[in-house]
Amino acid sequence: MDVMPQQDPESRRPPEPSPEGPRPPHDATHDATPGATPGADPYLMPAEGATAVPPPPPTLRTTLRRAAFGAVAAGVLLAGALVAVPDGKDDRPKEPGPVERAEAAATAGSPASLSDLTALIGDRQKWVESHPADAPSWATLGSAYVEWGRRSADAAYFGRAEEALKRSLEAQPGERGNGEAWVGMAALANARHDFLAAKRWGETVQKQDPKAWSVYPVLIDAYTGLGDVKAATEATEKFGELRKGVPALARTADLYRGQGWREDALATAREAADRATAPAEKAEALHRLGELAWERGEPEEAVAQFDAALRTDAGHHASLAGKARALVALDRTDEALAAYQTAITKLPRPAYALELGELYASLELDGDARSQYEKLAGLLEQAKAAGVDESVVQARYESDHGDPAVAVELLRGQWKKQHRSAAVADALGWALHRAGKSEEGLEYAQQAVDTGVRNASYAYHLGVIERELAQYGPARRHLEEALRTNPAFSPLDAPKAREALETLGEPPPGGPGDMQPPPPPPPAPSQEPKRDARPEAKQEPEREPKRESPKPEAPAPAPSQTAPAPSKAAPSSPAAVEADASKTP
Repeated sequence: MDVMPQQDPESRRPPEPSPEGPRPPHDATHDATPGATPGADPYLMPAEGATAVPPPPPTLRTTLRRAAFGAVAAGVLLAGALVAVPDGKDDRPKEPGPVERAEAAATAGSPASLSDLTALIGDRQKWVESHPADAPSWATLGSAYVEWGRRSADAAYFGRAEEALKRSLEAQPGERGNGEAWVGMAALANARHDFLAAKRWGETVQKQDPKAWSVYPVLIDAYTGLGDVKAATEATEKFGELRKGVPALARTADLYRGQGWREDALATAREAADRATAPAEKAEALHRLGELAWERGEPEEAVAQFDAALRTDAGHHASLAGKARALVALDRTDEALAAYQTAITKLPRPAYALELGELYASLELDGDARSQYEKLAGLLEQAKAAGVDESVVQARYESDHGDPAVAVELLRGQWKKQHRSAAVADALGWALHRAGKSEEGLEYAQQAVDTGVRNASYAYHLGVIERELAQYGPARRHLEEALRTNPAFSPLDAPKAREALETLGEPPPGGPGDMQPPPPPPPAPSQEPKRDARPEAKQEPEREPKRESPKPEAPAPAPSQTAPAPSKAAPSSPAAVEADASKTP
């Protein structure tokens, strides 16, 4: 197998799909592949915790040993078997190999380690070469390609995934029960950031089989990318009903995080981390805790969680980028630069390249920043050639370091494709502001903040736009919110936020007039009631205060006056008051 540059053994690149490709590193008897059990479905995923080969019955071993000791002629033949067969005291099941572990992870809805994923890809490549009509194997291979491409940031694997999934659907159409290939197509569309296509594939599977739990993660991703919070919430709840455990907890934590329910997200993410057992699953849960700590403005906690994720699974390279981000906030710049460079080498995502370029710019290393932006341009071209839409990252670059008009055009295209998440709304609002259209940008920036997500950059962008429009009160509030949420949210923008807040100064004393309590009403003047006045109790003449019936809502008398005690002869009902008032001249 080829090995990616500077990668550890846990993140080997899958073998190229050729007939001469090496066999994956698993049992030579091909336990997890067809031929092990005649008549059984060779690609049915094993139940969680199951093993590919059950242990031999102890009674059979005992019989063999007795036969070996009882027959001299058979003793020589059985000698080798006795050496190969473990002692009868060790009846534990055979440890699952990498292919079995990857299959078990997929069956549980959890991520597999990159080395196990590599083995699964090699296993399915070998099988479909001689069994080209095996639709389930093609679907498994295509889905594995998607996962590898997503987690390695190698978009070239998406083309292979599409070819494998199409081969699966040719062998067995989705309408005839090949829903897993449709789910794979939905996952591929999500990886390419085509959320509308992912929604269509996923909803097709959901309509055909509403209890197919594997379709709900891809639907959650699609709805989130489209900004459909209601649909994403319903899909998350349904996934939790059908698939208990760590995967459901992880999805629920992400839902809470996207809606700004910080405490609920943290509690659920911690439970997922506590219950995770497999290294890849545990590392993903710890990474989520690191991101939540970073968003809360707790960089030391974030570094600790990202380090724990890397110790658990050295192939979780996204935690390297997260750690770099937090190290910047701790002013550990040299360590941050090294972590970013390693992360981009092993996981070349355009967003990481943009972050590193902005870090160089904040350090006034303009030459390094330009070099990094050139690398970003190359990554964006590669993604585009592979069918991956990185318009949001490109627009973020153009808004602050290039041509804002290009950013507006890119993001309007996203909006027309119904990609209306908080990230797209924020980026579009900021691009419009940078292009001189702050009034139009205000609507989108406000929409991003109104989703409830606790993102310091969103609050900063909205505050700057409001300041530009002379809305100084809201501007001050949102700039303060940005710095309160995460004081070091960006090496470039956080200092600008503090500067903008200082420019606004303190709010004027007293506050708005309509926020003051209304003054008490003046006392009623002492005068004779008019003849045509309505005979109501509150219009009783002042010269006969003893005849007034006291009411709880009436204002208290002035301090210089003393309210007389009500007379015993005073009327006790509105009817009596009206009758008595009619006798008054």
